[in-house]
Amino acid sequence: MALAKSLRIAFLTVPGVMLLGSFSGVVAGSGEGNPWFATLLKPALYPPGFVFGIVWTLLYALMGVAIARILAAPAGPERRRAALLFAVQLVLNLAWSTLFFKLHLLGPSFALILVILAAALATTFAFARLDRIAAWLLVPYLVWLCFAAGLSFRIWQLNPGAAPPY
Repeated sequence: MALAKSLRIAFLTVPGVMLLGSFSGVVAGSGEGNPWFATLLKPALYPPGFVFGIVWTLLYALMGVAIARILAAPAGPERRRAALLFAVQLVLNLAWSTLFFKLHLLGPSFALILVILAAALATTFAFARLDRIAAWLLVPYLVWLCFAAGLSFRIWQLNPGAAPPY
């Protein structure tokens, strides 16, 4: 794979993925500043709020580099499949913040994170068929999704009366 081509593509994909992630968080009102979220009980392993911003910035950057490497691979059905899987998991990822922070749907947001995890895992395997480095770049994302799924489940358990705002 041509490194120069991959770098040129990464100049678009890295900021693109990061901007989409930031935009979804802003639209959903995600984070510690969300008044509804501030009232929820959190599990003991819940990290300080600033950690989420740092982690997601790094994960979105890694995802941007990973998809750039895939898009730099020779055209063909495997590349199309890998890119489509990446797009699907990213759209699901971006929808999660709205489901959780804006719509306050704890159970469905937990279910969605499990779907995101499955889609991200499928993406990682599809990437591995084209570029092992691209696949490895998604491993921290998979680990974080597992942790986030645990947090999501526990928040749901700790807050059975947290009803949607309508």
